[in-house]
Amino acid sequence: MASKVYFTNLRINSGSLLDKAEKVLGRAGISEIIAPRDLVAIKIHFGESGNLAYIKPPYVRRVVEMIRQLEGRPFLTDANTLYVGTRADSVDHLETAIRNGFDYAVVGAPLIIADGLNGKDYVKVKINGDHFQEVNIASNAYHADAMVVMSHFKCHELTGFGGAIKNLGMGLGSRSGKQQMHSDVLPSVYDKKCTGCTKCNEWCPAEAIVMEDWAGNKAGRKAVIMAEKCWGCGECIVSCKFGAIRPNWKTRPEALQEKMAEYALGAVQNKAGKVIYINFVTDISPDCDCNSHNDFPIVQDVGILASTDPVALDKACVDLVNSMPAMPGSVIEGLEAGADKFRTVHPDIDWEPQLHHAAKMGLGSMEYELIGK
Repeated sequence: MASKVYFTNLRINSGSLLDKAEKVLGRAGISEIIAPRDLVAIKIHFGESGNLAYIKPPYVRRVVEMIRQLEGRPFLTDANTLYVGTRADSVDHLETAIRNGFDYAVVGAPLIIADGLNGKDYVKVKINGDHFQEVNIASNAYHADAMVVMSHFKCHELTGFGGAIKNLGMGLGSRSGKQQMHSDVLPSVYDKKCTGCTKCNEWCPAEAIVMEDWAGNKAGRKAVIMAEKCWGCGECIVSCKFGAIRPNWKTRPEALQEKMAEYALGAVQNKAGKVIYINFVTDISPDCDCNSHNDFPIVQDVGILASTDPVALDKACVDLVNSMPAMPGSVIEGLEAGADKFRTVHPDIDWEPQLHHAAKMGLGSMEYELIGK
């Protein structure tokens, strides 16, 4: 049976976009997942410092207000990052969130980092996966009674796109869990594109990147990855603005996505009927919000979608984005409606495995009915 995915565009006849977001979440059934006194985790990506594509805080406040009307007790949460950006521990993470507008005075709810001060507070959750028999899920999110997963839908360097499944699986994996998910990636440097900017060196959590003189290089030092120290986390790929670092896969390239889907399953293992998802298909950037920058959107803003099925929701978002022509001035300028935008932005990445594996693991269905306009 096809899962219901509720959709609203961004045209305004009356009210506001906040009203439209509330309506689509209400139609998707938020009142059915929250009981009085429930501790409700709002899973959100707070945005890396310097990135401006993340979900706007007023949308979050409206969701907080909806939860409070249902007598739930909301809190905003995300787990610490593996890389050494501005969200690798709770102190930096909370400061970044507040600078990006997610202060209590704005959103109306407390902020709690899901895996503690330094990413070591997690619960081992048993699953029956192809890659994992148990996964390390951030404890404060796992112990919540219910969850609203608010995701900014965009492209991603390693998974093709990032939506509800990535926000849930990669987002709520502890730091050790993130390393497990990324362990199939061994990046390499394409020296002709490396500018020696040192950004990858700054963000490498394993201290596996050094700057050295390349043979025949007259332009200065360039990045070198020391394979014996590399964890395979892939953050150097994400942080490079010049496309100079590329993934080399130890096994099948879809393994990362499959692992991510299994972590997503673990994150909701104890919350049957208590999770709802809302995707904001706006500011659809060609790279992840974990970057300290965001590029021009690849297509115009599409709308807001919600469902209790994260697989159907992400598939609907992919289809809507691909149905649109590329934005003039974007990195895929000139690409026609119907073309695969995600494979064009990141040609080495097939985005479908995360959906297929999530469906196989029982997270949802790729068959959906799109309701609304």
